[in-house]
Amino acid sequence: MNNIALIESFGDFKDEKGISKIDLMAIIEDSLKTLLRKRYDSDDHFDVIVNPDKGDFQIFLNKRIVEDEMSEDDDLEIEISEAKKIDPTFEVGEEFTQEIPVAQLGRRNILTLKQILATKLQEHNNAMLYDQFRDRIGEIAVGEVHHIRHKHVILLDDEGNEFILPKENQIPSDFFRKGDGVRAVIESVDFKGSKPQIIVSRTAPKFLEKLLELEIPEIQDGTIILKKVVRIPGEKAKIAVDAYDDRIDPVGACVGVKGSRIHGVVRELRNENIDVIQWSKNPEILVKRALGNVNIQKADMNEEQSHALVYAPAEEISKIIGKQGQNIRLASWLTGYNIDVYRDKEEGDDVELVEFADEIEEWIINEFKKVGLDTARSVLDKETAALVGMTDLELETIEEVKQILRDELED
Repeated sequence: MNNIALIESFGDFKDEKGISKIDLMAIIEDSLKTLLRKRYDSDDHFDVIVNPDKGDFQIFLNKRIVEDEMSEDDDLEIEISEAKKIDPTFEVGEEFTQEIPVAQLGRRNILTLKQILATKLQEHNNAMLYDQFRDRIGEIAVGEVHHIRHKHVILLDDEGNEFILPKENQIPSDFFRKGDGVRAVIESVDFKGSKPQIIVSRTAPKFLEKLLELEIPEIQDGTIILKKVVRIPGEKAKIAVDAYDDRIDPVGACVGVKGSRIHGVVRELRNENIDVIQWSKNPEILVKRALGNVNIQKADMNEEQSHALVYAPAEEISKIIGKQGQNIRLASWLTGYNIDVYRDKEEGDDVELVEFADEIEEWIINEFKKVGLDTARSVLDKETAALVGMTDLELETIEEVKQILRDELED
């Protein structure tokens, strides 16, 4: 078998997806050197020349010329008498270069070469696949269900690339059958052994982002900005949007007439309820919007601790909290504020000071009564400094009383 015939025997490899002729020749050169290292323990004495234009390669062995009967290694040394038969000008100590025909490698070594080539070609393909999909992390991939296993589903795209959709990355109501087309976002690409493993997800917020980009042209062209997306997969999601142009209604553009634009996204996410709100730089406004269409009397914001204390009428509390706490939890994720909600107190919620006789001494209660403060709310509505001036009570005493009253009313 000559060199060209050997390369032609690699025809299946030459046609591999993504392998150019130049890359194939580089792999062949590397494979030949690997074989030479296996055969001669080193490739230091060899030159491998690959000609991509001709689809040919040559192997040259560089031997050292030694005195007759002084050769210790026939593979790496040649006696002077033999060398002079080829070129009479050769001298002892010079280098003698000899081309090694591929047939001289022997059938076993040629088979070994093919195995090495196949391994290196697969490594090359794996590296290309890794680079290709690493650059696509965060993009949507479409695959067909190939295998359904207990802990994951295996998808194949049109080019035969394998995606793994773990159980935890599936929407709880997802149900797949072999042959189903599935959309998911590429979450990670890592090597498992020598093969890249592509993990996809249908539960990541990024999946919702990409679906919105596909359905809403204004998001895709940058007219509308997705500020943040949070979700409880299959249950509820909240997205905050903004627009560069004040004349554009970003919420209306995302939802569409009667929800026409967002309906496709909801259907893909197994009827996940999606709230769309307009972003605001004002934390209080953002928190109120994030909680949805509810009546909020006021919100006390602690920006340093990222905490929001929201007050609302009793009938609104359940709406704010939502099913299994989903609404307030998502609002917290969206705004970055830890949100607590309290019932807003009405006049009927006030309590007479005498009701606190077991916790507050009688003479202290009488001090408040002297200045017309006979209910808990009437005391709490006054500034502490003002109460110090109105009564004969110390500041510390007033603060202690206020805390007792506040705890009672909040309960």
